[in-house]
Amino acid sequence: MANFVLIPGMCHGGWCFEEVTEGLRAHGHTVHPLTLTGLSERSHLGPGAVNLETHVRDVTGVLEAENIRDAVLVGHSYGGMVITGAADRAPGHVASLVYVDAMVPGHGDSCWNLVTDQERRWYMDVVDSGDAVRPLPFFDARATPHPLASLLQPLQMAGDLAHIRRKVYVYAAGWDGPSPFTSVYERLREEPGWTAHALAGGHNLMRDAPQDLLKTLLDAVEPD
Repeated sequence: MANFVLIPGMCHGGWCFEEVTEGLRAHGHTVHPLTLTGLSERSHLGPGAVNLETHVRDVTGVLEAENIRDAVLVGHSYGGMVITGAADRAPGHVASLVYVDAMVPGHGDSCWNLVTDQERRWYMDVVDSGDAVRPLPFFDARATPHPLASLLQPLQMAGDLAHIRRKVYVYAAGWDGPSPFTSVYERLREEPGWTAHALAGGHNLMRDAPQDLLKTLLDAVEPD
């Protein structure tokens, strides 16, 4: 059975994976849906001192404390930044990476430099303290402001993730308007070492297409 660690996107907590978590557990897998520091039920821990490195350590800390080996790290949207950093920091703990309509960064990349001008305008809509980005109006009512520093800090990597056995990209094909992830999907579906899927749903595939996403995650841990 596989060990899944689920990382949400901006402003969300581990609760956003509820249906997917239940499905994976029903198939016998171990699942850790994480809420990152400074968000949701952990919003009291930030956001002023929280950055991308904090969130990477959230994941590596769980991998080490729970002694998780051969983990499948699943990152939605901003979570792609986090799982990439965690896989680089804890190579002995991670076997597979699944990017769910997510950023796929390299060394030195930040969210700010990977997104479009539309997303940057959103990032500048900060709370009165200036250190967190407001949730968008259509987000779940449980969403909370997201630490701004985590979007600006470049990712520091020591390697190239060559040790990762399986890399999967899951593209949301049902955006209401152009998707900022289309070019990522088109590149990775042609790149050796990657498996790419397109699902009929909006950016929040955990809400829009949970059963299709669940099937894709289950397929990702099938033997080659």
